[in-house]
Amino acid sequence: MAFRETLFLKAWAFAKVPMIWLTGASVVEAGDSRCVIRIPFRRRNRNHLRSIYFGVLCIGADVAGGFLAMRQIRAGGGGVSLIFKDFRAEFLKRAEGDVLFTCEDGEGISELVRKARGSGERENMAVRVTATVPTEFGDEPVANFELTLSLKRRDA
Repeated sequence: MAFRETLFLKAWAFAKVPMIWLTGASVVEAGDSRCVIRIPFRRRNRNHLRSIYFGVLCIGADVAGGFLAMRQIRAGGGGVSLIFKDFRAEFLKRAEGDVLFTCEDGEGISELVRKARGSGERENMAVRVTATVPTEFGDEPVANFELTLSLKRRDA
């Protein structure tokens, strides 16, 4: 597990978005092109059918795409605001174990950050996130998400 990144995520979430902190999300892998977030299968994250609540699954997708963008923004010195402007989800199977959320759009996000810094205008990009439960289904997705990442230089 990526200890420093998880520590940053937990501190940031506690201060800015406590709902993320409450899920117990942690960073499994964080690089320039790929990010993997884990949300544990525990009572607080489950629904009445003993699977991960769909709202928690949505938080995982948000964090996977958002954390990758935050890393790119911080690496370039900050100054860019990040928000998701829309969200689509396809739930394929019940998630009855720890869920891994994988976003592999780092290269596109890096280019989007450069574009937003340069233009000063709001720039958008579709970010894809796949959720898996390796203990139950291996690499087979339990859900697919597409979020539109929207970035804008803060001083513009």
